Amino acid sequence: MPRLRLRTQILLLQVVIIIASLAAGFGIVLHRVQTDTRGEYGRRAQAIAETVASDTDVRAAVAAQSAARRDGRPAAQPELAAAPVQRQAASITQRTGVLFVVIADDEGYRIAHPDPSLLGEKLSTDPSTALSGEVQLVEESGTLGPSVRAKAPVFAADGTVVGLVSVGVSTVTVDEAARKALLLLVGLASLALVVGIIGSGLLARRWRRLTLGLEPEEMAELIREQDAVLHSGSEGVIAFDADGIVTVINARARELLGVTADPGTPLADLGLTERVSAVVATPTEKPVAAAVNERVVLVASRRVLRAGTDLGTVLTAVDRTDIESLTRELDSVQAMSSALRAQRHESANRVHVVAGLLRDGRTEEAVNYLDEIAGRAGIAPVSGLDRLDEPHLKAFVAAKAARAHERGVTLCVGSDTALVGVLTHPVDTTTLVGNLLDNAIDAAAEGREPREVELDVLRDGHDLAIVVSDTGPGFVVDDPFAEGVSTRTDPTVPGGRGLGLAIARQVARGHGGDVTVVSLGGPASDEPTAVMATLPEGVRDDD
Repeated sequence: MPRLRLRTQILLLQVVIIIASLAAGFGIVLHRVQTDTRGEYGRRAQAIAETVASDTDVRAAVAAQSAARRDGRPAAQPELAAAPVQRQAASITQRTGVLFVVIADDEGYRIAHPDPSLLGEKLSTDPSTALSGEVQLVEESGTLGPSVRAKAPVFAADGTVVGLVSVGVSTVTVDEAARKALLLLVGLASLALVVGIIGSGLLARRWRRLTLGLEPEEMAELIREQDAVLHSGSEGVIAFDADGIVTVINARARELLGVTADPGTPLADLGLTERVSAVVATPTEKPVAAAVNERVVLVASRRVLRAGTDLGTVLTAVDRTDIESLTRELDSVQAMSSALRAQRHESANRVHVVAGLLRDGRTEEAVNYLDEIAGRAGIAPVSGLDRLDEPHLKAFVAAKAARAHERGVTLCVGSDTALVGVLTHPVDTTTLVGNLLDNAIDAAAEGREPREVELDVLRDGHDLAIVVSDTGPGFVVDDPFAEGVSTRTDPTVPGGRGLGLAIARQVARGHGGDVTVVSLGGPASDEPTAVMATLPEGVRDDD
């Protein structure tokens, strides 16, 4: 037998609960309706009986008949049938719709009765309670059949009981009223059952929509898979619902994006950088590079839809810091390689010159030529490079000069430079200088003549101040340190360009320093574009 789906089980369970509740409630109400209906008709009969018993004409007629019977001369049946009290009782019976209104004297003989042939005869039921001065409410069967009846005493002017009034309502009438009330209750119960079933169906439908049609076993397996994926992978993952509220966040995302908030936090309060928040707000599956704290991460997001329902957005983050480090090292190697390639090209030209002179027998000119070029190193001498008495920066700047030469840019070391000692953080410092020089060389290559880049490295105790200026067109954006801001595109760079200055500032701030724009420069300015970086404790004395 196939197993019922969870929503079907829930629907059936709710229907059973509704039916059981209605059945139990209906049984209680059924008993109460019967009892309350009989009580209501009994109180109605009592009210009529007391009203008739208090009527002046009735009291006088009953008192007169009781006195006549005590004197041994009771009225005969024809006389009673023609008496006003008989007509009054019949009129009350007709107006109120009761089964009977019977009036009797103090010995229980009928004075008024719906059946005139029974006038003057003894009551068929016990009148003692009413004749003792108390109102009696009872269900009995008499000459007119079973009824719910009330018996009220009739008092004379002196307060003595001179008779009684009995008013009865047929049990058929009572049962019919109870049946109508029960039919109404059955209708209401049926309506409640229908509403309950419809509500259960809607609830089951909503359950199916909320659970995406998954069964408990499937949801449990999905949760296990989600937990395994979220907490065992190297990617950071943050899930947002359709309203931008965080529903899931793994430990890797907290580490990469610096998030400390808990699930249930809105996007605006999550503490993400503007660039990362923008990726969430406008989902893009193309990775975007972002600088977060001391890391460079690639972030992407995608909208999640299922059966046309928007389930929210998932943000993924991948650490690109190590790749950036390798890229920077590769850039340094590439710069060195470019310098060597240029030197090899120049050396080949010189060998060709010497070979030509020798073939022509011009030995003396060849010797003079060799003497002239003897001791020259490199094809792109860097003006002022000797002011950098630090091995890492000196070699690095020489390599960058070769790259600048290939771009048609002259790289020089400023006259204010006076660096003696050894870098405290050679990798980070060359990374910072390299990013600043690359940006400056690219900018100068696009500027007007002369295309120049100047590097100044100043030492104040153990602190470093690095100033890079260029003759390029200047910054054309409001915030050149914003992530992703670049005037150049490179599809080979994951996440795009525009991180050079951001990374440089990130490196400097990581050591307590900073990177600022000293001068915007540009064609309309007489001074070049300049950027300054500071590195506290960036240099130490050479031991």
